[in-house]
Amino acid sequence: MGDIKKQRKKYVTPRFPWRSDILKDELKFLGQYGLRNKHELWRHETMLSKFRGIARSLIGKSPKEREKMERELLAHLKKLGVLNENAVLDDVLDLTIEDILERRLQTIVFRKGLAKSIYQTRQLITHGHITVGNRKVTTPSYIVTREEENQIAYTPKSPFSNPSHPLRQTITIAPSTEAKSSETKEKEQ
Repeated sequence: MGDIKKQRKKYVTPRFPWRSDILKDELKFLGQYGLRNKHELWRHETMLSKFRGIARSLIGKSPKEREKMERELLAHLKKLGVLNENAVLDDVLDLTIEDILERRLQTIVFRKGLAKSIYQTRQLITHGHITVGNRKVTTPSYIVTREEENQIAYTPKSPFSNPSHPLRQTITIAPSTEAKSSETKEKEQ
């Protein structure tokens, strides 16, 4: 069978973990994107750091050497949906952590309006109520590609797939009441 692979950390911790500006930024991201803990945030920061490191190393190479690797890196990032179709290598250096966090399954499901809050979205995903294409994905930090983005839906066997489910009723009512309340505020002014 072979030897068991030793597990390793998939993230790098901050160099100065107790600086107040770093702590504030991390807490903002934890709340905004519904991350479970800082390890998830650090894992995505490490992924971004690797992409940017590859781009920096490619900029230093001659055009002949870097052509193939540059094309592969840009194709991978475009497939993930992090970069747009006409992006160049310099755009990789401009990427931020928000660009990566916006491609998480949890964020996309919430933006599509399949749950009331970002935390409820995490619960629906971990309990197996969300599918991507034909397969059930139970990892909220799954990075969704552009092709898979339109295939996100409730699992067919999930009770939430029924449009008359109470959760679905509150989700559809919530945006319309928010729109009405904003219209009434505008009229009052």
